[in-house]
Amino acid sequence: MEGTPKVSDRVGRISKSAIHEMTRLSKKVDDVAFLSWAKPTSDTPDHIKDGAIAAIREGLVGGYSENAGLLELREEIVRKLKRDNHVDTDVSQIMVTIGAIEGLAAAVMAVVDPGDEVILPSPTYSTHVRQVVIASGKPVFVPTIEEEGFALDIQGIKNAITPRTKAILYCSPNNPTGTVWSESQLRQVAQIALENNLMVITDEAYEYFTYDGHKHFSIASIPEMARNAISCYTFTKTYAMTGWRIGYLHADQEIIPQIAKAHIPLAICAPVVSQYAALAALKGPQDCVAKFREHYLCARNVMCERLDHLRSVFAYHKPDGAYLMFPKILLEEGKDSTAFCKRLLKEGGVSTTPGIAFGPTGEGHLRMSFCVPEEEIHKAFDKMEVYFCGNRKG
Repeated sequence: MEGTPKVSDRVGRISKSAIHEMTRLSKKVDDVAFLSWAKPTSDTPDHIKDGAIAAIREGLVGGYSENAGLLELREEIVRKLKRDNHVDTDVSQIMVTIGAIEGLAAAVMAVVDPGDEVILPSPTYSTHVRQVVIASGKPVFVPTIEEEGFALDIQGIKNAITPRTKAILYCSPNNPTGTVWSESQLRQVAQIALENNLMVITDEAYEYFTYDGHKHFSIASIPEMARNAISCYTFTKTYAMTGWRIGYLHADQEIIPQIAKAHIPLAICAPVVSQYAALAALKGPQDCVAKFREHYLCARNVMCERLDHLRSVFAYHKPDGAYLMFPKILLEEGKDSTAFCKRLLKEGGVSTTPGIAFGPTGEGHLRMSFCVPEEEIHKAFDKMEVYFCGNRKG
């Protein structure tokens, strides 16, 4: 029979990725200044690459690992979680995943039934929304308080709970705003979850990149949350390993087998060569992480300084963490962030990501990444100053 190929409603309802669409459009522009992707431009440290090469040469990477991941790697993850996240755990509570993304997807699939509601503080990472929709769940956006640096609206979260609410899903340090939610606020989220028997699913990809005295807090470190938290982490951001696609999650040992039921058909196991690279990352010197953090801090400050020269165009909150900036567009045309970003790319030569990609309260904003060389930031803002001030006399 002829006709339009049939796709599922849950996939059909998902809009095209704005991040990837801006990347595609950027390839059509000469000499583009690229601030769209939250992808480190630093190379993976040598000791990590050496660990992978050694595993290849020793013939260790040609087959599957067990679906939860290499035992030695999970043992190192347990040590890391106890040392850095104050999470008391063991290998039965760890699953190695294809980046944090696959772990989050498997966790959502394991928790959410069709029609279940998942609360997402907004703006939120666009992929989290898609993960809920693919699980046939309903994303429920609770706006953060932008005037307070995108702080959590605790009362708003309470008000959003209905009999269909199943989970709260958040990212801290936040993508796209760079907000680091405090221990005090996250303890309030934990209390809400416990009182309503909700799961809390966390994306802690940027855990090591916090600034100005802000501290990352893992909600799973609260003993009472042992059965109510699924925490997802990644090597890809911490060690500049985005292309290696390797992460892990932590959950109660009774929940892990249920997540595995989703993990196995999605992945079987994480790439074994990447698991050995991750093992080398954890066992090797950690000074690379401090160097990345220092670079991002300097780059953040440079971007803030350059934004200060465009006060008639953008208003911003200085990010507490991650390597992302989420300025509000002050111009009337900025109310449609997609059209604004496409014009800025086509006419100004700067690639950014429209804020609407990160939930309804992201509209009127755009996301810029500062995990790039400082020269790229200066190039982008030189172009924007010409575009906004030179061309528009603004």
